[in-house]
Amino acid sequence: MPDSGKGKRNMSTTQPIRDRKQLEQFKEYYKTKRPDYRNYALIILGLNTALRISDILHLTLENVYNGKKVRTHITIRERKTGKENRIFLNDRVRQMLAAYRKVLIKTRMYKSGNPYLFPSPRSEGQPLSRFQAYRIISAAADGVGIEDTVSCHSLRKTFGYHAWKQGKDPIVIMVLFNHSSLNITKRYLCLEQDDKDAVLRETTL
Repeated sequence: MPDSGKGKRNMSTTQPIRDRKQLEQFKEYYKTKRPDYRNYALIILGLNTALRISDILHLTLENVYNGKKVRTHITIRERKTGKENRIFLNDRVRQMLAAYRKVLIKTRMYKSGNPYLFPSPRSEGQPLSRFQAYRIISAAADGVGIEDTVSCHSLRKTFGYHAWKQGKDPIVIMVLFNHSSLNITKRYLCLEQDDKDAVLRETTL
């Protein structure tokens, strides 16, 4: 399903969220400005795992929790590639997921036996839809004034962009993304002229 957004945005390409201040506001939108812990959990998990939204939405409680405890890694078979992927959960994500479980177990969907981490509130036994996830993410982007095209894929791209900005090895980023070549990863990072200028400005030989 193609993403749609508000007319103010450049609709050419889904973008990462580059600006750190806007990124912080985006992350906290569903925690402070429009409280909804499920939506907050979805965004934090997406920003910190590099998983595709289809894989996030199909995570089960068993994937994430060992009884009441949050696992240290998520192991899945990617829906797009069919490849197995094992993803480490950092401390922030694990703390968030522990708090989210306390919210989730009180919901009608959990009590009815829905196995998904992000259960659909409408379709019994199904995960949250990609369209609903897009609406959640887009509303947060609009709410903090981000004008670039932000969609579900932006969470994954934002992870890669900031990992690169922090000096992480592009080859490791490629492996995390399960990309088949570094060229795909380079296109994925959506680097702009400002990024190239910064490298030249900050590299003195």
